[in-house]
Amino acid sequence: MNSPHRRTFVQWCRRYISISLLVTVAILSYMLFFSDNSVSETYVYDRQIDSLKLAIRSISDSLRYYQDLERRLNTDPEEMEQVVRENYHMQRPDEDVFVVQ
Repeated sequence: MNSPHRRTFVQWCRRYISISLLVTVAILSYMLFFSDNSVSETYVYDRQIDSLKLAIRSISDSLRYYQDLERRLNTDPEEMEQVVRENYHMQRPDEDVFVVQ
């Protein structure tokens, strides 16, 4: 019933596998795959961070554009007139404006 192969396997297990090793492996497995800080969750969080950084970059570009436009509108009356005429279709009393869309 107890073959020599079975006896050597059991002896090997008793010799090299201890309770502390099993507990350590169980804790590491839990931490890597099942906890909130698991590998898959970390990957998802990294993807979200990358997309948010891209959004911040595009929003900061827009912010710089509008800050520059505000600066130009506050300092240059000709720039203000151009923006008002182009965006709000305003005209002088003696001219006709045709809006083509």
